[in-house]
Amino acid sequence: MPHVRTGAERLARDPALAGGTRLGLVTNSTGVLPDLTPTADALLAAGVRLTALFGPEHGMRGTAQAAGSEGDAVDERTGLPVHDTYQLSGQRLDRVVASAGVDTLVFDIADAGARFYTYVWTMYDLMESAARLGLRFVVLDRPNPLGGTVEEGPPLDPAFASFVGRFPLPIRHGRTVGELAGLFGLGVDLTVVTMDGWRRDMTYAETGLPWVMPSVNMPTPDTALVYPGTGLVEGTNFSEGRGTTRPFELIGAPYADARLAPALNGLGLPGVRFREAWFTPTFHKHAGVPVRGVQLHVYDRDTFRPVLTGLSLLHVARTLYPDDLRWAGPDLFLHHLWGSDTLIRCLDEGADPRELCPPPRRPEGPLLYR
Repeated sequence: MPHVRTGAERLARDPALAGGTRLGLVTNSTGVLPDLTPTADALLAAGVRLTALFGPEHGMRGTAQAAGSEGDAVDERTGLPVHDTYQLSGQRLDRVVASAGVDTLVFDIADAGARFYTYVWTMYDLMESAARLGLRFVVLDRPNPLGGTVEEGPPLDPAFASFVGRFPLPIRHGRTVGELAGLFGLGVDLTVVTMDGWRRDMTYAETGLPWVMPSVNMPTPDTALVYPGTGLVEGTNFSEGRGTTRPFELIGAPYADARLAPALNGLGLPGVRFREAWFTPTFHKHAGVPVRGVQLHVYDRDTFRPVLTGLSLLHVARTLYPDDLRWAGPDLFLHHLWGSDTLIRCLDEGADPRELCPPPRRPEGPLLYR
């Protein structure tokens, strides 16, 4: 199958696309060429002068769980220093970047297509740092695994900005990381090494590229497809399926009962059906406890609306289990996932939160692909 040529593959073939003389590569396990050669190795073999590596949440090797990283290290393959950027911003991040002695930062990490997935905010923070330090910033573009024809959900309220959202994007943003970098701007000297052959209507399978897990709980493209909706469950005491082999596709709680799946199926949500499922998480919420819930089965990707589906899950759970469903996490995490306080207020008042979700629409510029 012909494959989309990513920005990383193009740069490995033409190192002049990056410019600079001392490059720092921001990457993780998703930074690979189609033959699975790590981008760092391929660029060094092509004569690119990499002098440092930078890792995001989950670490450069991708071993850490959510809200974790791997710390500073030395990469055993390349011998380059690895600087941990997770939870760093502002002057703290500036000090780390400046200490690496680079004149150009190169970003090559695959996104999952949802606003609250943190890699684009690592990019955002590093773009700000590069602008303050007078460095160039290069993005090696990769496909959005959800495609680029639809955005869904309201934009982030800046009053609720955090590391799961720093810019007023909708939850399903419908853009590549290169397009997001252009949208952010931030006054940095920016270059996007675009892809060849990617279309906005492509499924990930149609790209011909290997799927590399962006993080430990994003094992398949199916996970990424449902994540913009079921990721909202992280802000509750329902399990989002962490500690199972189907995170974000299995949803449930010890107090859920036989009413959950019929109630969800009765809504007639587009493109998805719900099967009653039992599971016992091995870690995270309700670890070691049998949990009753549902598994999402998406049968039509084109009509499926993940954000609407996630809102419907919360609405049904709040309706069926008003005394058991709780908001979880520090500082009401659901506020930050949703991007405002309107969702919790709506649920607490007994209103239908699906009214908060505008109809899906096509992303607007600046766009790099048709």
